[in-house]
Amino acid sequence: MDGPIRIQIRRKDSCADVPLPQYMSECASGMDVCAACEHDVSVAPGEIRLVPCGFYVAVPKGYEAQMRPRSGLALKHGLTLANSPGTIDSDYRGEVCVILGNVGSQPFTVRRGMRIAQMVIAPVTRADVVQVDRLDETTRGDGGFGHTGV
Repeated sequence: MDGPIRIQIRRKDSCADVPLPQYMSECASGMDVCAACEHDVSVAPGEIRLVPCGFYVAVPKGYEAQMRPRSGLALKHGLTLANSPGTIDSDYRGEVCVILGNVGSQPFTVRRGMRIAQMVIAPVTRADVVQVDRLDETTRGDGGFGHTGV
């Protein structure tokens, strides 16, 4: 590995008090991302809410930013990302937000500055789609959805 890539982040004007994404340990894969909601956001069981993060990002071409749940919030409170992983493409320049969902049994309150997700920068491989009349045969064939047992 050649070292870190450079991503540019611009803080939203009204969010000087919200920490920017940051790695919380030396070997962390994801940067913790904080909520930049103006008011507390309650996420009831079964509910999905969009929560702003207070920054804009320029991900280099050939990479994406993946938004993922934080494991502690998922385990302790059932808080996850409804579109996990969420993708931020390299040409997106709007405010970064996360789509939080509550699969737990109790309401969860998101407060400004709370760490609510993690952002992983990952390389993107694009594919050329080629239409064919037949695909090569494999032993598995069309077996799926539990075909190897439960």
